[in-house]
Amino acid sequence: MHSDLLISQSDGRPLYLQIMEQIKQRIAVGDWARGQEIPSIRQLAVSLQVSVITVKRAYLELEREGVIATQHGKGSIVASDPALSSRLYDEELAEHLDHVARLGELLGLSKNELASRLHEATVRFAERRTMKETL
Repeated sequence: MHSDLLISQSDGRPLYLQIMEQIKQRIAVGDWARGQEIPSIRQLAVSLQVSVITVKRAYLELEREGVIATQHGKGSIVASDPALSSRLYDEELAEHLDHVARLGELLGLSKNELASRLHEATVRFAERRTMKETL
């Protein structure tokens, strides 16, 4: 299985956190389904050209958070918890909203202007979804 994860040495955040974030993102967007096998620690370390210890730390943290489950000798899979996707979506939304708030501040938008733009975006999204459903 090819991981398609990318890490950056210039990111500033520890590599294991970058790995964790990207795995959570893959699960949140549905690229990696519940119960799906994920790359082994060794495979991912080779693919990303990082230490096995770095990937192992990321996997241990993900397991502690209930994102993945590891069976000794069998590897790791995306956790089967039905609430996992919802929790990851919520985390993803919070990150995006924080980013939107920062951009709004840089643009000098008031809370009301920012809320209005968010409302407009949700209306556009609903209209596009409706158009796709009618096709």
